Amino acid sequence: MISPEKEEQFRNEPAQAIIDDIREFVRTSPLNRMPSCRELTIFDEPLVRFADGDDPLYDQYKTIINAAHLTPREALAQGIGKSVEDLPARLSVISWVLPITEDTRKSNRTEEKVPSRRWSHTRYYGEKFNDEVRKHVVEMLREAGFLAVAPMLEPYFQTFNDEKISFFSNWSERHTAYAAGQGTFSLSDGFITDRGIAHRCGSVVTDLLIPASPRMYADHYANCLFYADGSCKACIARCPAGAISEQGHDKRQCSRYLREIGYLPVPEQYDDEKSVFGCGLCQTDVPCEYGIPAKIEKGR
Repeated sequence: MISPEKEEQFRNEPAQAIIDDIREFVRTSPLNRMPSCRELTIFDEPLVRFADGDDPLYDQYKTIINAAHLTPREALAQGIGKSVEDLPARLSVISWVLPITEDTRKSNRTEEKVPSRRWSHTRYYGEKFNDEVRKHVVEMLREAGFLAVAPMLEPYFQTFNDEKISFFSNWSERHTAYAAGQGTFSLSDGFITDRGIAHRCGSVVTDLLIPASPRMYADHYANCLFYADGSCKACIARCPAGAISEQGHDKRQCSRYLREIGYLPVPEQYDDEKSVFGCGLCQTDVPCEYGIPAKIEKGR
């Protein structure tokens, strides 16, 4: 149950209430531990920011990504079985980034063909924990009397394989993170935040009114050195699939390589000792691994 103190904080400081709660859950949850070794944490302290539920960017995503991509208003309406017209006048989107721990990133830096075992476990068990964060935030908000859905957990969530634009889904955690001011995209298709590119993202749509976080960048590639000045290209050299070039990231080539090395898209088939889940080589041993390269170079 929500304590009276928490209810008061929701009324007076909604943003800080959400930030404090998510950080506490990530810090204390036993699920944020590697099953093979409970001493090992999967994620560090999360970054939490917010987007306006009616930010015009979400309408643009229907063109940039696909017409099937949901706006927050559509996602919430479908999740609670109402029409968009019946929803409150204002909505908010909560976005969090779960940075992968230094030890896990370090274990992946020396790999050249396949991810380290710790990285693979993080990709698998870490996303399971991310789902628990989604469930926790939704339950907390509903207990406090607000509407809330995590689009990634809803029955309507879908992924698509389009011949022209490759793979996409009807809710993108990274594009929501961009709308919330968390960071920008990269040459490798990753997402560069203040804590770098090695992370997992999550989000929840709610009618709790939270001030939107500012977007402190000029465009959607601003944090990537390649797009800033043509330099770097470290992710190109790191990709064992040859799926990254100056033209960007070839999702199909990346997917083919993952299948070849044993990537298992069905989670129930995961085997701790044998299965490879994810890759992430382009997210480690690169300048954007642990921060925004331009800021790091300037010592900020």
